[in-house]
Amino acid sequence: MSSILDLVGNTPLVELKRINPNPNVTLYGKLEGNNPGSSVKDRAAFSMIKGALDRGEINKNTRLIEATSGNTGIALAMIASIYGIDIELVMPENSTRERILTMEAFGAKVTLTDGIESARDYADAKSLEPGYFMLNQFANPDNWKAHYRSTGPEIWNDTQQQVTHFVSSMGTTGTIMGTSRYLKEQNPDVQIVGCQPTDGASIPGIRKWPQEYLPKIFEPGRVDRVIEISVENATAMTRRLAREEGVFAGMSSGGAAWAAVQLAQELESGTIVTIVCDRGDRYLSSDLFG
Repeated sequence: MSSILDLVGNTPLVELKRINPNPNVTLYGKLEGNNPGSSVKDRAAFSMIKGALDRGEINKNTRLIEATSGNTGIALAMIASIYGIDIELVMPENSTRERILTMEAFGAKVTLTDGIESARDYADAKSLEPGYFMLNQFANPDNWKAHYRSTGPEIWNDTQQQVTHFVSSMGTTGTIMGTSRYLKEQNPDVQIVGCQPTDGASIPGIRKWPQEYLPKIFEPGRVDRVIEISVENATAMTRRLAREEGVFAGMSSGGAAWAAVQLAQELESGTIVTIVCDRGDRYLSSDLFG
C-alpha cells in the first residue's frame, strides 16, 4: 500500500513556450509544486529525516528543531507528522501567514524571529539542549543527496539526455549541488547556473549569504555561473508564468525563470531546465500577485 511519501519526486517537466524568447532554444520548467508538500523541499526533508532515522540519530522521542524560510519547514512538518516526531520550526516573522498556518496544520510548533540568520542562531542554540536534534539543512549531505538521487536523474531522463543548461535558485544550495553532481557525471559540458538576489534584494527562497552563514554543503566549483536577480524582475516573471504559461509559482521560481530567459537570449541553441520551486498559493497574502 502506498503512502504520501511515495509521491515525493517524479515531478513533471513542462515546456515554457510563451516566455521563451529564442525559437532555437527549448525551455522547460520542472514543476516541484507537484510534490505532496507543494515544493522542491519535500525531497530534501524526506531524505534528511529518513537518513537520521536509519542511522539511529533520532526516534519518536526526539524533538526536531530547524530554521527555515518556509518551504523546508512545511516539508519537514509534513514528513515528521507521518513518522510521529515532534518538530519546532524557526522562521522569520515576515513569513507569509499561509506558510505558518500550513506548518501548524501538520502539528509543528512555529517560532518567529526577526530574520533567517537569527532563526538559524536560535535553532543552533536550542539543538544543544537535551532531547533536541537539528537536521541542519545547510550542512546536511542528505540534503544534496536527495537531488543527486532524484532531481538530476529525472531531468536527464525526461530531456532524453539533451539538457545543456540547468538553472536553479540558491538558498541552502542543496538542489543545485546534488543536481550539478549528477548532471556533470553524465555530461561535463552541462552548464549549471545559480541564481542569487542583487545586493539588498529580498526574495523568499533565494539568498546571498554572509560568509559566516554560507551553507557548508555549498561548493562554488559546482556552479558554472551565477546570475543576480532583482525583486522587480523576479516579481514580473512570476506574474508572467501565471498569466502566460498557467504556472502558478512563488517568487524564487520567477527569479530562476527570469535568469533562464536571459540565458536563452544568449544561446544559439540548447535545452534549458529551470526549477519551479513551489506553488503560488503560498504567497497570496503578500503583494506578489497584487
